[in-house]
Parts: sequence; structure tokens; C-alpha cells
Amino acid sequence: MFEDKGVKVVIDGKSLQFLDGTQLDFVKEGLNEGFKFTNPNVKDECGCGESFNV
Repeated sequence: MFEDKGVKVVIDGKSLQFLDGTQLDFVKEGLNEGFKFTNPNVKDECGCGESFNV
């Protein structure tokens, strides 16, 4: 579990290796808002950016 600014994030042990070094941010772009994951382990991703391979 990680906590920053009162927000807790829980990651299961099996997934942690794939998310190591990932930055999580909340962004607002025009009418859209949501979480943005920046994962340095991504080797390939789909055109829309929703799916990726590590």
C-alpha cells in the first residue's frame, strides 16, 4: 500500500513488478478528467493508449 496526500493505493504483489516506477496523476483536460498512469516499463501500447505490454 502507498499513501500520498491522503490517497491510498493498494497493489497486489503479483502486479507490483509491472507497475514499479509508475507515476499516477489526476488530470483535467477540457471536459475530461481522470487518472493518468505513466509507466516506464511499457514496451508497446495500442493506438488509444488503454492497453500495453511490459
